[in-house]
Amino acid sequence: MRTTSSGRAASYSYQRPSWRRPLIVLGVILVVVALIAVGAYAAYQAYGRYVQRLLTVPGCQAGTGVNAIGLDFGEAADAATIAGVAARDRLPRDALTVAYATAWQESKLENLDYGDRDSVGVFQQRPSEGWGPRRELENPVYATSKFFGALVKVPRYRRIPIYQAAQDVQHSADGFAYAQYGSMAAQMTVAFTGQDPHAVWCWYSRKISGTARTDAASTELAQTFGPQQARARADPGLIVQVTGARRGWVIAAWLVSHAQQYRISYVAYAGYRWTAADGARGWAPSDSPSPPGSIQLG
Repeated sequence: MRTTSSGRAASYSYQRPSWRRPLIVLGVILVVVALIAVGAYAAYQAYGRYVQRLLTVPGCQAGTGVNAIGLDFGEAADAATIAGVAARDRLPRDALTVAYATAWQESKLENLDYGDRDSVGVFQQRPSEGWGPRRELENPVYATSKFFGALVKVPRYRRIPIYQAAQDVQHSADGFAYAQYGSMAAQMTVAFTGQDPHAVWCWYSRKISGTARTDAASTELAQTFGPQQARARADPGLIVQVTGARRGWVIAAWLVSHAQQYRISYVAYAGYRWTAADGARGWAPSDSPSPPGSIQLG
């Protein structure tokens, strides 16, 4: 305290520096954020996988990284079947790419029982145009066989543009429309032919339960890929012998995309394993690899 010139006492009051309050507030905010982060991490560790499954839309994926293509179950099953017929007939990848571009334009890769006039099936082929009986054309294996049978007769189909090769088979009103699917078709070809291994998988919203329908799966495999060397396992399951690593991945992709239909809970091949119960994880290295040259499923 000091005395002013008038004799009155003057006093000083201490004030905190103005920069301290924002620092205190910032410190409190950081502590709160840290506590929330710790709590969120603990919750994720406990419930994250469960929540992720609830939020994951069932479906399939072809390819990885930025080239991954999302497919629904029908699209994936048809894509795998078309690849299987191409493998059966030993056709080059170019033929499969043309087929995919055509199927996307004609039916969005779905096996339709309707279409323009009398068109049906994944390639929208018309019985009245000599493609075959309506009931047969609604079978993707038959429809694909007819498509490839016409494609291989197109001169230089491997060298001309994709849309032109497709148009020479389909005789569509707008042949250039096939061009818009050329890039995606090429990416799918890489995934479904095994050029990019273990690049096709699916995940399901409900658990696949019950014994695998291995007899039915074997029959359909033979229709799609031709005769297969398959034998039953000691436990409920099946072993499919394959020749060539890439052909094995074509078959594995077919099995995964048809898992729900045939109640397949797992597929193991070439040191990798896909499990329906954890399908969104994709293919993972297997602790007990299948024998060389064989696919195991059950």
